[in-house]
Amino acid sequence: MTVWDDLQGQPAVVEQLRQASVGDGLTHAWLFTGPPGSGRSNAAKAFAAALNCDQDDVRLRGCGECAACHTILGETHSDVTFVRTEKVTITIDEARDLVSTAGNRPSSGRWRIIVVEDADRMAERTTNVLLKAIEEPTPRTIWMLCAPSPADVLVTIRSRCRAVALRLPPAADVAALLVKRDGVEPDLAERAARAAQSHVGIARRLARDPEARERRLETVRFPLGLRGVTAAVMMADKLVKIATAEANSSNEERDAAEKAALLATLGAPESGTLPPPMRSQVRQLEEDQKRRAKRSITDSLDRTLTDLLSFYRDVLIIQLGNAVELVNVELRGELEDFAGRSTPEATLARMDAINKARERITTTNVAPLLTIESMAASLI
Repeated sequence: MTVWDDLQGQPAVVEQLRQASVGDGLTHAWLFTGPPGSGRSNAAKAFAAALNCDQDDVRLRGCGECAACHTILGETHSDVTFVRTEKVTITIDEARDLVSTAGNRPSSGRWRIIVVEDADRMAERTTNVLLKAIEEPTPRTIWMLCAPSPADVLVTIRSRCRAVALRLPPAADVAALLVKRDGVEPDLAERAARAAQSHVGIARRLARDPEARERRLETVRFPLGLRGVTAAVMMADKLVKIATAEANSSNEERDAAEKAALLATLGAPESGTLPPPMRSQVRQLEEDQKRRAKRSITDSLDRTLTDLLSFYRDVLIIQLGNAVELVNVELRGELEDFAGRSTPEATLARMDAINKARERITTTNVAPLLTIESMAASLI
């Protein structure tokens, strides 16, 4: 198994990175772009592993078996720094720390590598902190930035990076990966990959979690019962609750584990009041967890709206003659009935309303419930 095996449906990208990892077209800064689920960060991680692979034979770089490959894929290699934010943005102080790290020579590998997985979540003044380091890189340092599209990164940054454009892999490739890597039954893997619209991470969760599959189906079926304003308000409330439950299910256990680990590190007493210095550190952790929870709920709500969007996407496909496969095949009968009672123009207007709600939720500080209520009313 090599480091490239998880990059399903990306043969052109794999070939580009393979060649660069042995020196053909290698440059000091890279920009990985592609829609959510396309594997931007996985591609950057695989590339980092291939660049610092222990194999002397260039034909074997990215072997996936050596110590360097294992530690980079596990994000524990001393020369490879991974940056992702679970808050709204990457802060300017975090960017300054990256610049400082980038100035160090590699300690054991060929390259010091900085992988910024959320380059689109940096304000302009934060991105400008990185500009000089990317313009005038330290020898043996490589930057890898990941973002949904080139437009999400300042032109001054992207003009200095070599572009790597990923696409969503075919659902069949995602299903094959679930079968091979996670041991999922082929039929379930195919359904999960299609429902996730080829998003590898979400397909894996749907394949492994029956409750997640049930929540998604409930979301997709909402338009079938949308008959008036009261139903729209109830639907909005339920959508927010589904997204919040989805986010909380992954955060609660993690938050508790982080707090327990911090208390153990501080040597906190098992009972009684914590000393003031310990209380301040616990309070800081809880504040960070609250910010992470807010980001997590926003991301979960965006995904919930993407699932809802798949209903109208299927309706539009039926209205236009079934040119491509449906996402929600199991609902074909209900989708066809819904499509027959509407027009393509009305369906496009509803899809536009959902996309506007997604944009407001992910880019502004609006109250999610009010935004979803307004969207739901426009779907009637």
